[in-house]
Amino acid sequence: MSWIAIIPFLVVVAAAIWTKQVIPSLLFGVIVAGYLTEPDWLGGMTTTLSFIIEGLTDKNNLKIILFLYGFSALIGLIKMAGGIKGFVQLATEKITDKRGAFTLTWVSSIGTFAAPSFRIVTIGPVMKAMLKKIPMTKQELGFVIETTAAPLVVLIPVATAFVGYMTSVIELSLQQAGTSGDAYMLYIRSIPFNFFAISMLLIGFYLSFFHRSKKQATDAENPEDEEQDDSWEDCHPCVAKDLPAKPWNLILPLASVILLTFFLMYMLGLKKDETGLQALINANVLDAMVLAVVLTLIWFVVYLKISGQPLKKMMEFLIDGGNDMMGVILLLAMVWGLSAGSEALNFSETIASWFEWIPGAFVAVLIFLIGCSLSYFIGSSWGTWGILMPVGVSIAVAAGSSLPIVIGAVFASGTFGAFSSPLSDNTNTTAGILNLNAINYAKFKLKPALIAGGVAAGLYFGVSFFM
Repeated sequence: MSWIAIIPFLVVVAAAIWTKQVIPSLLFGVIVAGYLTEPDWLGGMTTTLSFIIEGLTDKNNLKIILFLYGFSALIGLIKMAGGIKGFVQLATEKITDKRGAFTLTWVSSIGTFAAPSFRIVTIGPVMKAMLKKIPMTKQELGFVIETTAAPLVVLIPVATAFVGYMTSVIELSLQQAGTSGDAYMLYIRSIPFNFFAISMLLIGFYLSFFHRSKKQATDAENPEDEEQDDSWEDCHPCVAKDLPAKPWNLILPLASVILLTFFLMYMLGLKKDETGLQALINANVLDAMVLAVVLTLIWFVVYLKISGQPLKKMMEFLIDGGNDMMGVILLLAMVWGLSAGSEALNFSETIASWFEWIPGAFVAVLIFLIGCSLSYFIGSSWGTWGILMPVGVSIAVAAGSSLPIVIGAVFASGTFGAFSSPLSDNTNTTAGILNLNAINYAKFKLKPALIAGGVAAGLYFGVSFFM
């Protein structure tokens, strides 16, 4: 019976909303798929294991794991070397007013767009140190910081921790839907259709440079100790007092990753006998990103060793930094396993037969609204994308909708939850740095997020009629 194929996804969604935990919910879905495929107590277990191993042994999936681990390890080294603390100290010494602080917030995205959490821990302490000079509440400051985090990072197509994952979920969704396409180019084409991220950036830009509130920053959790509360040191482990302050240890390795990525993309394109811009377009972007991170790690370790840092300490921070990404790697393993299980249950054929009646113009807006609800309750953009992208792509193929628009809608819906949910890592990191109550802060962000979400939903409905 074809309806069986959709049971694992229903189980995952229900479990994720109930438990607020994505990885166990995905694992439960993979187990259900295993037992539906092989309804035997031992056969179901071995089938579940084979689904997970199938994803982990794929060559491109292993490259994604290597990139994510290596990139996170590099961030660990940058933290140890005082790169983040040095950047914050330099910024707080040079910036003297509100406009300068917000200009730095936006301009610094050029070099700190690696991940939303990385953006927050580099900019959050700077803004905290500027509190007495900026006539805004801490909630408003946090809002401005976060609009240059997840909504910005999802729109940047190279040298971020997101690119490999986003490309991977598109690739597996295309395979599951039984259609072909270049996953990376589809991601590039979907960027203009991430209407929620674009709307939030515009709102954040307005608050940064045209907001005229005269309210003082009085909404901290500990107003009785304002001097301690306004101190940026020790507000996050990346800016702890016992770390050195060397901004170049942030600037140089990040610049290296970005420049090497583009250089290696071009060189890999030349190996395919392409020239000029075509060499960049036809390059293997994932290979270029992995090589860029590995080469940067090598020269940065050598540089720190020459600078007097003990190799043992560097290895500890490198491994600890890489291990910070293990939760994401587990998430990926479960997403890949669920995809393999769905293929075994003929999920794409089921979706095609069930949803081919839906007008193509309605697919993107429906997927966006469903994804916003899911991401808000589970607080994970990556979890939302892993759960929803195969469904969205399969429905889009069945209904004849534009894939870039639907893919953009899925990414936009996950971004909504990452920005507005009280369970989001971004919400809790920002609240921790600025000493805010995470629940109250999330409530403050929800209204503008709903406005941006409403704008995005209207745009998906309108644009779909013309694509």
